[in-house]
Amino acid sequence: MRTVLRRPDFRLLFAGLLASMTAESILLLALAIWVKDLTGSSGLAGGTIFAVIAPMTLAPLVGWFVDRYPRRPFFVAANLVTAALLTPLFTVRDAGDIWLVYLVAALYGLSSITLGAALSGLIRQLVPVELLAEANGALQTVRQGLRLVGPLVGAALYAAFGGWALAGIGMIGFVTAAVVVTAVPNPQPSTPTVRLRWPAELGAGLRHLAGVPALRRALLGYGLGSLVMGFSESLIFAYVDQGLGRNAAFVGVLVTVQGVGGLLGGLCSPALVRRLGEVGTLAAGVAFFSPAALALAYPDLRLAFVAVLLAGVSLPLTMVGLHTLIQRRTPPVLVGRVAAATQAVVSGPQALSIGAGALLVGVLDYRALFALVGVATFAAGAYLWRGRHLSPPAGGRPLLPPTVPTSPSIPAQRRPAEVEIDKPTTTGTPRVPRR
Repeated sequence: MRTVLRRPDFRLLFAGLLASMTAESILLLALAIWVKDLTGSSGLAGGTIFAVIAPMTLAPLVGWFVDRYPRRPFFVAANLVTAALLTPLFTVRDAGDIWLVYLVAALYGLSSITLGAALSGLIRQLVPVELLAEANGALQTVRQGLRLVGPLVGAALYAAFGGWALAGIGMIGFVTAAVVVTAVPNPQPSTPTVRLRWPAELGAGLRHLAGVPALRRALLGYGLGSLVMGFSESLIFAYVDQGLGRNAAFVGVLVTVQGVGGLLGGLCSPALVRRLGEVGTLAAGVAFFSPAALALAYPDLRLAFVAVLLAGVSLPLTMVGLHTLIQRRTPPVLVGRVAAATQAVVSGPQALSIGAGALLVGVLDYRALFALVGVATFAAGAYLWRGRHLSPPAGGRPLLPPTVPTSPSIPAQRRPAEVEIDKPTTTGTPRVPRR
């Protein structure tokens, strides 16, 4: 990771993201605790996370929009808009106002898709292909490391000052990120892609995902795991309340322990990508969630700490493996759409899972549901592991597949000069795309 952090442009981006990720770590869990405190319902608290993920259904439209604009200015503007979206939280007073919390959560979810798609494209432009795993690993290490303090700080701010403090911290973080990233040198623009009718452009990301075997296997396996992993967003509140006999704020303690695991997973993820490849790293991440869920089926504080530690290791491995695979196997002109489409394919099942978990936790024993999550994630991890040969370690493969579809076919007379996808030269350095 030290290699990529020596790059001045990435250091500036990293500093800006540190501000916004700090705001996120304080804000999101505290919003769920806020709803739990206002309503007393674990299901409604989990529904806050569902509201964040539900807008993922709009991801193809968002990705098409992101790919039409320069990466850095768009990313700066999106951070400023995100800060403005938090202002309704200042008006929340009682349980009758939780619809405002859900509204802000949904708008934040839409903004999160936009920021994620723009960030993937910006990293792809700023960082050499061989350093993508290190860049993604550095960001995930910080994101997960913030779980060590962020949730506790968020819970403390909420307890001391109320929800308005959460909104204020969030706004400061996103505005700071926008200001810092403004100083990042504007990267070279991607080679223009073929302009099609807008319905075809909307689906270009999904078609690319379906056309590359490694991406197809990764999304199918991770999507299957996400069908049950989202249960934990509501189950953890029931576990703390019914199993451990503690109040909802104790969830912040568990998430902090999860941050320790996330820190370890983020630090190890680049080395694991080099050893196992992207799909193999993704498989390991999904599989780590299985023993964590099974341990949470038995209410014991010591087991709880071990379980959330394993769950913490799981998340950065999956994210680094998936994001690096997307960036390496996707032409720069399509990265926004492919990243957004990936969020839709993965988060769609996850949104259904969170919604189902919020309902099921009220009628079924949370222990049985955690056992189901453990079995299902083990099966998804095994499916991914069997496909690890599709993205072998970088030492024995090209950085991009020999043929990557950049756009659907159109009549020959309307097609401009062909765009050549980055291909490794004999020295391992990608050639500049030419038309």
